[in-house]
Amino acid sequence: MTKLLSSALCAALALAPAAAAAAAVKNPDTFVYATIGDPESFDPAWAYDTASQNVIANVYEYLLTFPGRGTRLKDLRPLLATKVPSRANGLISPDGLTYRFPIRKGVKFHDGAAMTPEDVRYSLLRFMLFDRAGGPSSLLLEPILGVHSVRGADGKTLPGIYERAAKAVTVRGDEVVIRLKKPFAPFLSILVSWGAVMERKWCAAHGQWDGEAADWEKYSDPSLDQALPKTLMNGTGPFQLERFEPNTKQVILTRFDGYWRRPARLKNVVIKVVDEFATRKLMLEAGDADVIYVPQMYHNQVQGLPGVQVIDGLQDLERSMLLTFTFKINPVANPNIGSGKLDGDGVPPDFFSDKDVRQAFADAIDYKAVVRDLERGTGAQSTGLIPPGLLGYEKRAPKYHFDLKAAAAHMKKAWGGELWKKGFKVSLVYNSGSAPAQALSQMIKKNIESLNPKFQLTVRVVQWSTYLDQTRQRKIPLQLGAWQADYPDPHNFVFPLLDSQGYFPTQQGFKDPRLDRLISEAVGTLNEAKRARLYHEIQALADEDLPCIPVVDGPRYRVQRSWVKGFIFRPTFPDMPYGSYYYDLYKAP
Repeated sequence: MTKLLSSALCAALALAPAAAAAAAVKNPDTFVYATIGDPESFDPAWAYDTASQNVIANVYEYLLTFPGRGTRLKDLRPLLATKVPSRANGLISPDGLTYRFPIRKGVKFHDGAAMTPEDVRYSLLRFMLFDRAGGPSSLLLEPILGVHSVRGADGKTLPGIYERAAKAVTVRGDEVVIRLKKPFAPFLSILVSWGAVMERKWCAAHGQWDGEAADWEKYSDPSLDQALPKTLMNGTGPFQLERFEPNTKQVILTRFDGYWRRPARLKNVVIKVVDEFATRKLMLEAGDADVIYVPQMYHNQVQGLPGVQVIDGLQDLERSMLLTFTFKINPVANPNIGSGKLDGDGVPPDFFSDKDVRQAFADAIDYKAVVRDLERGTGAQSTGLIPPGLLGYEKRAPKYHFDLKAAAAHMKKAWGGELWKKGFKVSLVYNSGSAPAQALSQMIKKNIESLNPKFQLTVRVVQWSTYLDQTRQRKIPLQLGAWQADYPDPHNFVFPLLDSQGYFPTQQGFKDPRLDRLISEAVGTLNEAKRARLYHEIQALADEDLPCIPVVDGPRYRVQRSWVKGFIFRPTFPDMPYGSYYYDLYKAP
């Protein structure tokens, strides 16, 4: 799969003088995306970040898809399946538990092998059984097997879990049949973005699980270096991996001419990590980048640029600014907590388990300033963890307010009054290239330190892959991050943000059994009115617990060269609206 770049592609990537930008379309066969955040993994069972998923979703494919702006079950269309299961077409059983997927014929992997229903079954089983800590496997484990992990609280494999999985996902002729553990309202939506189809024989030939029962546990909960390396990809999608350059953090994709649909119009796609906005802007103006990541705060700097188009008003499904607390910090070789004690020179590992500390940080955010300065005055302060457009969203008065007097009062109560007397030293961490996170971090630092001269909040920036790794290890006590929908359903916000088995709580050490119970009940409820009521209860408990603080809602926008054609806004596609489903795109005057 990995090849040297052709001379034509190398020439296409060469920089040219800015004066040429206004001329004919530059590099018409090559699309360049300049972004932030280096991808962590291209293994579909490992990757759980948007930078990685944007590459994966252009190289691999799934059973179903959402066309365009679709987000509801009625919008679903078949992709590697030939039909969307429903009760009406007989592909969903009357009890709502058995789903049959007729598998498309004539589809080839990038190595030339024909895709089979057995490959689909293998991919779904591998995705579930892989189950690396903090990974995406729970997205299918929960509906299909009724568990969030193949391991119990003691870390040991659940008895009979492989047999249950093998029985739940089967092949009957040309169909893959999935039997759910319980009704699960958003199940079909999950298959739009998860369970990418991989070739069983190819995976086994490259050191991965061979699909047999005997040794699956050897490949469960692997370290990153045990997953497929970023030099190896073999999907059925419109693009294949040409090259990954770790030093420059550059991904190069090339068109797959054997694609089962009409081949893509673009020949090459280059994804470059460029942390500095000024550099990305210069690339855009020169025509050396076709699309760049532009934070909301820089919107005015790209308006009116010659040959540049700004597409406004794109409402994606995400929580773009989240302040998250780690309740049980890993103190081992951790510079982010100083001395590791409440002695004025650090914080103890359970520092943020005190709700008064969390509430003080919530009171120290100037939400109006964030909307005004970082969001260009668009959008508004978040009113909950479920974003607009989804069931359970509450358009209500914000629960948190900028109030430094209240913040000081909470700090005086925290830790029995000892915190105010002794002070603390702790780090707030964000990923490199995120100008909004940088600005918000500095705002929080200024406001927290203004409460008491003994308070020290150190702002640290790390590259995206380091950020993800340290988060998994619970090394980051206080972080600014975001959550983009894995699929368009409120469960995909309340579960990863609030459930003790979810993505954030497992890395925070947060648990509230009341939330776990309500979240499980809500996702198994098919009546929308009842589901909405349950999500209101969940949100009320989240306000009480304060495990994380949603900061702002706002529409997004896309900045691209005017010669870019065919862009379709897909709210559920990873890294939208900055990244793309490159199959949609072409370049023309």
